[in-house]
Amino acid sequence: MCCIKRKLEDLQAGARVDVDERKRHPMDFALWKSSKPGEPSWESPWGPGRPGWHIECSAMAMRHLGETFDIHGGGMDLIFPHHENEIAQSCGATGKEFARYWIHNGFVQINQEKMSKSLGNFFTIREIFEKSEWPEDIAGEMLRYFLLATQYRGPLDFSDHAINEAKQTLNGFYDLFKRLEEKTESATADRDLPGVMKRCRAAFCEAMDDDFNTPVALAELQRMKSDVNKLLSLGLSTEARKISRKEFRSLGNILGLFQFDKWEFVDKPRPGDVVVGLTGVESRIMVGQVSPEIELSKEQIEQQIAERLDAKKKKNFSKADEIRQFLASRGIVIEDKPDGTSRWKR
Repeated sequence: MCCIKRKLEDLQAGARVDVDERKRHPMDFALWKSSKPGEPSWESPWGPGRPGWHIECSAMAMRHLGETFDIHGGGMDLIFPHHENEIAQSCGATGKEFARYWIHNGFVQINQEKMSKSLGNFFTIREIFEKSEWPEDIAGEMLRYFLLATQYRGPLDFSDHAINEAKQTLNGFYDLFKRLEEKTESATADRDLPGVMKRCRAAFCEAMDDDFNTPVALAELQRMKSDVNKLLSLGLSTEARKISRKEFRSLGNILGLFQFDKWEFVDKPRPGDVVVGLTGVESRIMVGQVSPEIELSKEQIEQQIAERLDAKKKKNFSKADEIRQFLASRGIVIEDKPDGTSRWKR
């Protein structure tokens, strides 16, 4: 078994490192290295020395996982020669298969360059969370969606723009989930829902069985989102809406997505942000600084929406716009429904 699927006769001796004339064959690699002055060493039949890099990993794997185990992971840069040598020495020592599956991930790239400390473009996941304006749980889902949008073997191009795109895509899903919570009497499209869910589940599982092809799996979930949106516009019963949300939650759980009951669509204002505020019974607009601790309650939001609907009925559209702007400044988004009512989210 080998990872690179290359024939021995196609490999060029000396292409990576100079050929050591002491080797019986130029493709041989060191199992034991003689120690240099000051280096850690152990006594051996060949003199004081230490294990080679490749033998270290075989020894650790066998010590903790046994002579044969299921999954061996690592970066794409370790396929050759490191993993090839691990296989050769381990199978040679035991006569058994070493690892059943080899999982090699692509590199994280910043502006088309490999992320590394030497290039000065290195940062940690912790730093991503610390710099994000979103709560940790939401930032975590954004990051997961971004990572899953690329197949694990391919290079991953990281950027703030890509993370924001993941947030916008998740907004679309959670907007649908919020509308699925609304109760309704209509059931015109109920009969079509099972087919939509069955097709998505089959395609999703096929993608995941194809070497964890998460980009295709996400595409199937987006297709189901589009299909359910269409059915929702035609009319889905309250029970069908619950079933649809449960299916999104079930498939999403495999990827660590779509588990929140509440989602933040708009970033909350922070100290020093200039926002629009509503003051007094005259509902005038004023510019000021709003503390993030001052958050409207559900009852206050519902009251503002009721006042806005009343203003629209009286054709007082300027007041209705003022209320919309005020709520927007507090991170509340209003969506007008075809029946004349409104829904809100934050």
